[in-house]
Amino acid sequence: MHNDITHDPGEGLSPTLERNIQALVERRLRERRAARGQEKLADAITAFTGSMIFVYLHLAVFGFWIIANLHWLPGIPAWDESFVMLAMIASVEAIFLSTFVLISQNRMSAVADKRADLDLQISLLAEHELTKVARLLTQIAERLDVQPDSKRDLEEASRDIAPERVLDRIEETRS
Repeated sequence: MHNDITHDPGEGLSPTLERNIQALVERRLRERRAARGQEKLADAITAFTGSMIFVYLHLAVFGFWIIANLHWLPGIPAWDESFVMLAMIASVEAIFLSTFVLISQNRMSAVADKRADLDLQISLLAEHELTKVARLLTQIAERLDVQPDSKRDLEEASRDIAPERVLDRIEETRS
């Protein structure tokens, strides 16, 4: 039975798409394994500090600190009535956490740049191949004496695009 939630395992993904997905998964695994220990540590710390467990832990520790130092817990003497130590600990923690986050963001940015370069290369290759196909279709249409609905559009599609010029034009419009 086939519905919107389930599907026949034989349907859907082409062998080429399956191969591409597998290649991307393997690439990500290789990149993770190639990461230095320091980078892995920074990523692990960033992942933990971005979790709700981290928030709950801080609520418990800081909450206890504040309640105890306000003398709200009988039998527990205050050790930081002015909360100077708490502020210092929180400030030092914030410095280190922001550094770990920046390290992880730098790595993620480098990975995003690689993916953007790959996307650009694939787009340029597709543009080049489509230009060739448009030229071939034009030649076939001429040989069969078929007049296209919009000859101007077909001529435009069969012209090569200079990627450097496109990038230059984009930069010109940003200024």
